[in-house]
Amino acid sequence: MSTEIEVNFNNSISANFSSQTIYPSYFVQCCHSMITDLSKRSYQKELLDRDDIPFRDIQRNMLELDIINTWLGGHAISISGLERLAGDRRQVSICEIGCGGGDNLRALVRWCRRRHIQARVTGIDHNIHCIEVAREKWQEGEALWIHSDYRQVVFGQEKPDIIFSSLFCHHFTDEELIAQLNWMEVSAGIGWFINDLHRHFLAYHSIRWLTKWFSRSYLVKNDAPLSVLRGFTRREWRGLLRQADIDNCRIQWKWAFRWLISKSFSVE
Repeated sequence: MSTEIEVNFNNSISANFSSQTIYPSYFVQCCHSMITDLSKRSYQKELLDRDDIPFRDIQRNMLELDIINTWLGGHAISISGLERLAGDRRQVSICEIGCGGGDNLRALVRWCRRRHIQARVTGIDHNIHCIEVAREKWQEGEALWIHSDYRQVVFGQEKPDIIFSSLFCHHFTDEELIAQLNWMEVSAGIGWFINDLHRHFLAYHSIRWLTKWFSRSYLVKNDAPLSVLRGFTRREWRGLLRQADIDNCRIQWKWAFRWLISKSFSVE
């Protein structure tokens, strides 16, 4: 079921507190943070977008993201996208752009195995360290790992059946995303899907406090709330797809505050 909840704050909202110690400081900070502007996408770069982050810190980040995807349903959303596009096929080739350490692909391959579907996978990431981790950790059979900017990859006649990304799109500007959508259109064989964040005040404040108390990664603590601010509304996805001249896409809201955007090239 698709739904959307939008809450808009009046830009004129303000909070004035007495200089006397009437309210605990954390309460004051919380009230001010509640008026964070979510009316439009943030383009502030995440720490993970930098090139000088120590790899041990990236490893910790990938570990915690896998935990978040497992417990908050991120992997289940990607499986839902795969299930829709794979249909009744008994063989399928899957490519993830921005694959990180390969955790998303691992979840999809294990789902395929439980359903006796033969899966071939390709992971693409511009970070060589992520590709190395993916190779080292992979125990799910044959896989191809490509160290490259996805935009430089040309499949030719050997297109993967399905191309997808998870928590990847929000790293890009709208203009870059339009180009990315067009690349997926011409590079996939039977369809593609995107799993990314819904920009919503509940999502922002929830992940902000969860990571504050439970994360041991400074990257996750900084980037997880910022990722939500860089996320999307349904209207924005419709606009991006329209500008990319792509129609017949399915836009679904998923718990917890995710969008599943999928395009099947077959007639349904």
